[in-house]
Order: sequence, then structure tokens, then C-alpha cells
Amino acid sequence: MKETERIVVVQDIMDQLIDFMLNYRQSGHPGGSRAKVPIILGLTFSGEFIFDIKNPEDIRGDRFVLSAGHTVPLVYAYLSVIAEAFRIKYRKTKNEIYHIPEEKIVLPEDLLNFRRINGLPGHAEFTGKTLFLKFNTGPSGHGLPASVGMAFALKRAGMENVRVWVIEGDKALTTGVTHESLNAAYSLGLDNLFFLIDWNDFGIDPPPLSETVYGTPKEWFEPHGWRVIGVDEGENYERIIKAIEDITKIEKNKPNCVYFRERKGRGYLLYDYKSHGSPHKINSEIFWQTKRHFEEKYGVKFVGEVGKVPEDIRKEFWENIKITFSVLKKHEEVVDYIVDTLLKAKEKMEKRERKKVSSIPIDDEELFNPEKYPKTLFFSPGSKAANRNALKVWGSYINAVCKKKYGRPLFLAASADLSDSTNISGFAYDFNDELKGFGWYHREKNREGVLLPLGITEMCNAGISAGVVSVNFALDPYKEFNGFNMATSTYGAFIYLKYGPYRLFSQMEQDAILKMGKILWIAGHSGPETADDSRTHFGIFSPAISHLFPEGKICNLHPWEANEVPVLLAEAFKKDFPIICLHLTRPPIEIPDRKKLNIPSHFEARRGAYVIRDFKDPNDKDGTVIVRGTMSTYNFLKILPEVDKRFNLKIIIATSKELFELQDDDYKNKVLPENDFHDSMVITNESKIATSSWIANSVSKEYSLSSDSDNRWRTGGTVDEILKEAQLDPESILKGIEKFVKDKKKRRERLRIG
Repeated sequence: MKETERIVVVQDIMDQLIDFMLNYRQSGHPGGSRAKVPIILGLTFSGEFIFDIKNPEDIRGDRFVLSAGHTVPLVYAYLSVIAEAFRIKYRKTKNEIYHIPEEKIVLPEDLLNFRRINGLPGHAEFTGKTLFLKFNTGPSGHGLPASVGMAFALKRAGMENVRVWVIEGDKALTTGVTHESLNAAYSLGLDNLFFLIDWNDFGIDPPPLSETVYGTPKEWFEPHGWRVIGVDEGENYERIIKAIEDITKIEKNKPNCVYFRERKGRGYLLYDYKSHGSPHKINSEIFWQTKRHFEEKYGVKFVGEVGKVPEDIRKEFWENIKITFSVLKKHEEVVDYIVDTLLKAKEKMEKRERKKVSSIPIDDEELFNPEKYPKTLFFSPGSKAANRNALKVWGSYINAVCKKKYGRPLFLAASADLSDSTNISGFAYDFNDELKGFGWYHREKNREGVLLPLGITEMCNAGISAGVVSVNFALDPYKEFNGFNMATSTYGAFIYLKYGPYRLFSQMEQDAILKMGKILWIAGHSGPETADDSRTHFGIFSPAISHLFPEGKICNLHPWEANEVPVLLAEAFKKDFPIICLHLTRPPIEIPDRKKLNIPSHFEARRGAYVIRDFKDPNDKDGTVIVRGTMSTYNFLKILPEVDKRFNLKIIIATSKELFELQDDDYKNKVLPENDFHDSMVITNESKIATSSWIANSVSKEYSLSSDSDNRWRTGGTVDEILKEAQLDPESILKGIEKFVKDKKKRRERLRIG
């Protein structure tokens, strides 16, 4: 039997498994799944896909990203064939070399639970039995920037001989993030990145891609500085394998693409866009027609009646899976071919050097105890600084200390052409003459750099960061993370552009059995403080998107002045938050003299909320005022003496609801007991919806002061002008508090507070 004939047997088996999964579940994507079978098999049997099927977590193994995540039946069929081949060999020989732990691979019986709870998900996920898949994918194009991040993390760690293989469909290449990813891969010199494109000319809708987008994948990739090889006969295994062998003869710093001319719906008797997301009706005549060739070719007979839904779907489904795999059992030569190919891949992988990446302990007090930070990291009372300036200093300090102590950075960083503007560039800079930074990354001149040279690519940057932090170099990635954290920044008004990749990362991290790193999501120039740029750049409503995660999956930080920034960052990174969103403002303000104002130290910000004034008389309370944000707090402090004289208020500065919720009950009840919370108002520089976690009820919302109190977009001008328009100037804040106190009886009657 020729090599290509063996591969065709595997292809035929996979085709049946894909069809049966979709037939009995009546859900899924047949067209793309079938079309990509020759690609994944060509990759595997080329000998260039180097990994350990038994230990897919091994960092030396090539990473596989199914960017076309909807075609995941392809991977389930692929893994189950491999699992069965190894199981056949193990049962025959009892040799442990053939034993794959069942929790690490999709077994034939797992196919019964396709698209069912606690079974096989409907789109690709990096967890459990599918650690072979290295990212959660499905939304079009989202896997591409993540793969860029993975390839970069490997290259930055000196393991560029580990490749990242990505399978994607052609219609997904029309997404904007695709173009961002192509440019990023070129800029970063990712010659370890390989895109394998299923060029079938169709997506979901009827118009073919060739009528809406000019050219071929060659024209789409080459202008971005990529190497491109095309295969016009996408089912010819000799040509597929030759192309993959050729593309691995890399050119330094050039990313790689192979495209294959395929037919969407290959062999399914439903083609092109019609085959995208609609399987044949269960046991329909056309469905059984797709089985006849296999039955005749291999001398088997599937069970089931045309047009009849079986009484026991799982039973019939399982019988047909067993019949399909009976063909594999009959072809021992094919079983040996599968197993030998994958064992050779493992042998090649084990010859790769595992680069030592120093572990950075989370209990290193020099990094994560702000009270041990050098005094030069903080700003003196009376000086002027923007809180973004503190990010710059903290970033330079953290990475420079790590360079000196551990020989590596803790953070990589990227911005949307706003590195100095948002001060994320600090992660690359020297802290002082003794603590040197890593500088900007350059694919030739400075491969030790940490600040990535990217364009105005918010979504891509988010995907890259998610990919970077998913790469774990630890010897035991199940127990610890040893890799890079990553920071990204843009205007607070634009952070919605990052939500898609971070949403996928959050889902992936939640269910991950391998440890992952952390993402610092910087919402720079937020709030009405960005007055000069006017409302197109205001981060008033947009930052609310950082709350669209389950509790505990993100930590939002709202320092009001520069000295709170390093305190909050250190505290958040010690906790178990995969994403930390730091909300920063642009204008410099005078650093407060806290002793003179009789307010607690900036170190108290780490608790998420702290009291700056308690009730003078606990028996005649006027209510609680919760203040959050830079200019809202700054202007409030201007009227603090007047408030002290006239009112009996508890005043709280809020810096992070998530950190506050982690405090012990004694502290939370001391700062904000339930009755005080319900009898409160909020003063915030953002919108009420972005501050909703601090707003107790509808009455509290009514009396709260925010940048959208009049339910209008703000305009533009100087900071003072816009704060006055938003009624967040000192005089307006005082009036708001006066009304809050004056209506005390009315408020409490509505709240039914005695």
C-alpha cells in the first residue's frame, strides 16, 4: 500500500466520523470540516508537525491552532482515529509506549457527546481532552492574532524552533484583525508561524469570496512580507506534503503561508455555502448516499433506515462508529503508519532543547510589596503627575528588577501606536542607572526587547497578549505558570476593540487545566479628563465593557492619583485574577499631602476602598459618599473642608470593587456596611453604568454624580470646562451633596430605612 493510499484510508474514516457526529446531533458545520481533512492529514504525515500526542502540554511540541474553530469536528475525528490506532497497538502488545491516557485525547466513544454538556464543545477549546488545540476559537479571525502571540512568546524565549501551525478558512481572512495579524507577524519576524489556508471560495452567505475580494491568497499574504506557497490540487497528498516540506525551509524572519484549493463540502453532496452550518436531515436519503462509497469500498454496512429517526439514537450512533473503526482494525498497515508517524514526531520533539526560562516568584517582595519599593517610585506631595506617569515608572521598575534578578522580563507590552502616550513604554525603559530596561523589540537589532513595534491594532494586540500568556514554559505546567505576562494599552474610549480576544481568553482560562499568565489591560486617557480631544476620545461609557466578565475573572483598578497606581497593581497581581484592567487618566494633578488633608496613606488603596471621613455622630448620619476617579476625587477634596463643617457624612474613596470584595468581613463591614451602602451616593468621573457596582439602588443612582448625569454625551474643551459641563466641578459637587443631605428623610422613606 502506497503512503498516499494509507492517508486516504484515514481520510475516509475521518469523513464518516464527521458525518455521523453531525447526523445524530443535527448540529455543526460539515462543509469546512470535510474540506480541511486533507490539510491536517497532509501536515501530520509530512513529518513536519512535531509534537507528542501523549503529552500535548510539552512546550517543545509544535502548537496547533484551529482558527476556523467551527470546523472542530475535523479535530475530534482526527484525534479519535489516532486514539483508536494507539489503543489497537496497546491492546495487541501491552507496550506502554502505545498507551495514551484517556483524559488527554478524544476517544471514539467521546464522539457520542458531540455538542452536549460536559461533552465535546461545538467550537474549538483548549482544555481537557483537547489540549492538542492551543486556543479557544470560533469567532472569525480570532485565532490568528493569538497564534501570532504564541509564536512571539516562543521566539522571545529562544524556542523559535517550535512552530505554530494554524488552519483557517479563506472567508475569515476578510476580517480586519487578519490584516493586523499579518502585519504584526512581519514586524515581529515570526518565521516560526505557519498559516494553512483552506481556499474554498465560500463562507456562510451565497456570494463567493472571489466576487467580493480581489486576488488569491498569494496576493493577500505576499504584500505583507510573508512567504507563500499554493497548492491548486487540495486533495493531492503528494503535492500537499511537498508544499508543507518546502514551507518549513524557512527564510529568516519571514512568516509562512500555504494555501490549498479545496471544495467546501467535499464528498458531502452539499457544497459551497450550503454546506457551511447545516447537516443533512437525520438519516435522510442524501445522508445515506454519502455513506455508500465507503460501504462499497471497504465492504461494510452501516445500520439505520432511510428517513427514520432511530428510537435509540446513541445506540445507532455507536454502532456506526464501531463499523467505521472496523475498517481501521482491518488495515494494520494503516494503524502502524499512524502510530509510527506520531512516535517519530515525539522523538524529533524530544531532541529539541528546552530553553530555561527563569521562574519569577509571586512572593518576591521587591516586586509585589509596595512598601518595599524605592522612594523614587512614588511622587512627592505637592508635585504634579498624571497617574499614567506612575504606570511608566512602575513598569520600568518591575521589568528592570526582573532583568537584574532573573535575567528576563515579567511583562511584554504593546500599544496601538500609543506607547509613550499611555506610558506603557515604561516596561521597556531603564528605571535608573543600575536597573536597566530591555528596550523596544526589533526582529534583528534587539530580540531581547519587550515593547512590540505594532500598528494601530487594538484587537490584534489583545489577541497577541492572550496568545503570549497561554504559553507556559514550566516543567510542570499543571502546577505553575512560567512565562510572560503581557500589557496592552489604548484610550479608554477604544477598549471595546479588545473585548473579543479577552472574552475568549477568559473562557479559556476559566476551564484550563494548564496554568496561564496574566494580562494587564490598560484603559488610558479615560474619563472626561481627556477633554481636549473631545467626546470622540472620552472614556466615559466604553470602559463599562471591562465589567462584562464573570465575577473574579477580571479586576478593575481605578487609582485617582499617581501614588495609588503601583500599590493597586502590586496587590492585583498577587491575587488570582487572569485579567487586570487599569483605568488611567491623562492630565497631571497635584499629588495630595495626605497628612495635611488628614486622609489615609496611598497604601490603603490596595484594599479597594478606604474611609477618609467617618461619621462624626453615628446616631445622626447624613449618608455615605463614595468617590471614584481622578478629577471627581480631586475636585471633591477641594470642598472637603466645607463638607467637614456642614455635614455628617462617611466619605469613601473607591479604587477597586474586586479588591474590596476580597477583604475580610470585618474590614468590609467597617468601611461599607449594608445599611451605609444602601444610603449612599456615588461621585464618579465615568458614567453610572461604568460605576454600577458601587451604586446600591435606584435611589442611590438618582443622587449620584457622573459624567452622564444629564444623559448626554459630553462635548469638548479644557478639563475645567468639561468638568463644569458634567457637573463635576467643585461647586456642582457641593450642590449635589447638599441635595443628597437635604433629601435625607425623603430618601430613607423611599428606601424604608428608619
